[in-house]
Amino acid sequence: MKFGSDAFTHEQCCSQGHISASTIATIQVALAADPDIDCSAITIQMLGPVVVLEGYITSAADRDKAISIAAMIVGFENVHDRMLSRVTSQ
Repeated sequence: MKFGSDAFTHEQCCSQGHISASTIATIQVALAADPDIDCSAITIQMLGPVVVLEGYITSAADRDKAISIAAMIVGFENVHDRMLSRVTSQ
């Protein structure tokens, strides 16, 4: 590990992690704020600039809404859907 003037600044070595965490938090808050979607079983990960939505959804409408919300933040080309449908028994 280097110290002194040759060392990378915190922003140079850690900015991507901060950006990813901020993006994930923004999407999580946006999903939670929407009363029309059950996002309790959706997880969000970042792979570079791509947001990966994983977990379970109970309807196609929830899938579409989750993708749409994430796309408003990072763009449709940067959203990857890996959500699975879970049928609820009644």
